[in-house]
Amino acid sequence: MTERQPPQERKERDRPWLMRTYAGHSTAEASNELYRRNLAKGQTGLSVAFDLPTQTGYDPDHVLARGEVGRVGVPVSHLGDMRRLFQDIPLERMNTSMTINATAMWLLALYQVVAEEQGADITQLQGTTQNDIVKEYLSRGTHVFPPVPSLRLTTDMICYTVNHIPKWNPINICSYHLQEAGATPVQEIAYAMSTAIAVLDAVFASGQIREDQKGDVVARISFFVNAGVRFVEEMCKMRAFGRIWDRITRERYGIENPKHRRFRYGVQVNSLGLTEAQPENNIQRIVLEMLAVTLSKDARARAVQLPAWNEALGLPRPWDQQWSLRMQQVLAYESDLLEYEDLFEGSHVVEAKVARLVEESFAEIDRIQEMGGAMAAVESGYLKSQLVASHAERRARIESGEEKIVGVNVFESTEPNPLTADLDAAIQTVDPAVEARVTAALQEWRDTRYQPPFNHPRPCKALERLKEAAQGTGNLMEATLECARAGVTTGEWAGALREVFGEFRAPTGVSSAPLAVAAEEGTAMAAVRRKVELTAKDLGVGKLRFLVGKPGLDGHSNGAEQIAVRARDAGFEVVYQGIRLTPEEIVSAAVAEDVHGVGLSILSGSHAQLVPDVLERLREAGADDIPVIAGGIIPNADAELLRAAGVAAVFTPKDFDITGIIGRIVDEIRSANKLDPLEVPA
Repeated sequence: MTERQPPQERKERDRPWLMRTYAGHSTAEASNELYRRNLAKGQTGLSVAFDLPTQTGYDPDHVLARGEVGRVGVPVSHLGDMRRLFQDIPLERMNTSMTINATAMWLLALYQVVAEEQGADITQLQGTTQNDIVKEYLSRGTHVFPPVPSLRLTTDMICYTVNHIPKWNPINICSYHLQEAGATPVQEIAYAMSTAIAVLDAVFASGQIREDQKGDVVARISFFVNAGVRFVEEMCKMRAFGRIWDRITRERYGIENPKHRRFRYGVQVNSLGLTEAQPENNIQRIVLEMLAVTLSKDARARAVQLPAWNEALGLPRPWDQQWSLRMQQVLAYESDLLEYEDLFEGSHVVEAKVARLVEESFAEIDRIQEMGGAMAAVESGYLKSQLVASHAERRARIESGEEKIVGVNVFESTEPNPLTADLDAAIQTVDPAVEARVTAALQEWRDTRYQPPFNHPRPCKALERLKEAAQGTGNLMEATLECARAGVTTGEWAGALREVFGEFRAPTGVSSAPLAVAAEEGTAMAAVRRKVELTAKDLGVGKLRFLVGKPGLDGHSNGAEQIAVRARDAGFEVVYQGIRLTPEEIVSAAVAEDVHGVGLSILSGSHAQLVPDVLERLREAGADDIPVIAGGIIPNADAELLRAAGVAAVFTPKDFDITGIIGRIVDEIRSANKLDPLEVPA
């Protein structure tokens, strides 16, 4: 055997990946200032976070937008907002990623029109629209329309960009949120690839792409993935992704050019694993996760954005985001990483792991294809139930201590943390008055959009043309561009399509999720089940009934689903109707179902408005004896205000013991009903 040669040093360093920071909040003006500051610090691309009303097709004055405006991103309600968002930023020279899905076509249209107003050649525009609706049904919850018309919007955008904006990535198939929702590496690969197959099949069946353009279409498909702290496994996952994509595009679609078949991906490292307890540990977690997608040259990310150390506490400040940017810059410019060929070529360990991931992922892809593909697997609830089950298994491993998280379930003792000495100053806060200002500005836009200096045509004709196009089979992008130029608002554009397409409520996956934690004698779950049974008996009911509610537009339903599943396993009858409910709907369901407790889950920051609203409506309905429990990313000061308003208990990410939380909920139900406390030994 010949002796293996050591990796050769390169004479030239590789070019670094695009460095982004996922950012946007409050208003277009405030976000524009933030973007220009980040670019001045050496950031090489923009990654735009939109607020939830923009993502779900509502204007800021819609009832569902209450408390959500400018919270988790920037509100963009019309062309004027998009102009202000990119003022003094030359779009022809920028690479912009927009995390937008259900309303992706609308935001791309606004972006194109602003670029045209800047004098840009739109064929030179570079960037990405996420535009992956499948994962919205499964994990992130910003879907609007049913699967079939949603896939049409995606297809039309891809066909339009290939023909008119050829450097643009029209879809960023996103497995990131699948991992956040509990996906194993195999599920993450298989579900993302199944989505890609569904999209490409639809594009090629649309009749809008010539045979000689198929390679161009495949070359513009990009992916957005998650990298967790198990960085060896994550690196192998990325190598497996590349092999599977190469094989699918070659064998299923006949793409011969290897450049067209290249697996192109960007990454945001894992936010799910960031902890509220000892948050300083998040720094090393982020660095390790970044290494997973940069160490291997043959599977290196094209773009990287890192969360900040304090994202489990609230909205990061500019300084926190700068810290994460500097991590990338130190690795790229100070280390020697970019001077070498692939470090893992020839590794038997890596090769065996990659081969196993490829084999198991193809088996799951084949299973989904037998069901009719990704869209059918969404509608049947199969994909969602699999994710809920995987997430429940992970949470159970954490609670049992099998999966160790430093500072959470192991090594919990700590010195005082100077970073969080003043928790209220350790995160960015959004001025509650922003919503009123944005809403007033929207009304002014509606009143003056026909007048100088804008002189937009009346939007009604553009909206009618959009509805006519939606009722037909033609590409919807031209009609959407006409709406953008006419000064149409986000809510008006989406509202017109809602009239034609209808809306969709995705399966929750809760009822079909298997048992997560067994109630074996002597376990904590057995003790909680006993408390549930005794309390039901004391109240003279067959079962305790618990409503889990997701008010507002926050679609991150993982926590709510895990509480619902665990409450069910503890013996509760659980009422869970999914995401995007108004306080009125939650209270109506609580009264109609005669529940014994209400749990509200909010991660978007709208708890300060929506939770007190639910409390007030319960009082008005004569049901103020029902205890309300709140959970989510809730700063300490806000938690105190909620308790003062009447919330029985507040849980945040540091409260990882779900079985213990269910026990506390039973205690609050007993207290609200003036029953003596129960001491049931675990």
